Amino acid sequence: MTSYAEYVEQIAKLQSLAEAARKDEINDAIKKIKELMQLHGVTVNDLSSARGPKPAKAKASVAAQFKNPETGETWTGRGRAPRWLAGKDKEAYRIKG
Repeated sequence: MTSYAEYVEQIAKLQSLAEAARKDEINDAIKKIKELMQLHGVTVNDLSSARGPKPAKAKASVAAQFKNPETGETWTGRGRAPRWLAGKDKEAYRIKG
């Protein structure tokens, strides 16, 4: 029967072999990438400038459509209606213009 210490030793050997295989695969991948870049005339600058972050869209503000004449509060008509409109005819508060 194999002991715990022997398993630990086998694990250490396998991890060492796995790391060596990983390094070899990475080196092969880098070699292929360099060959393709040279073949197609691609530079590192081409890679970094090819895809940059998309510029953020400016959020357009929405004009207010309703106004509370007592407080001056406004509401665009989007989202939850404000408390001052609760139970009231909102058309009476519509901003005309």
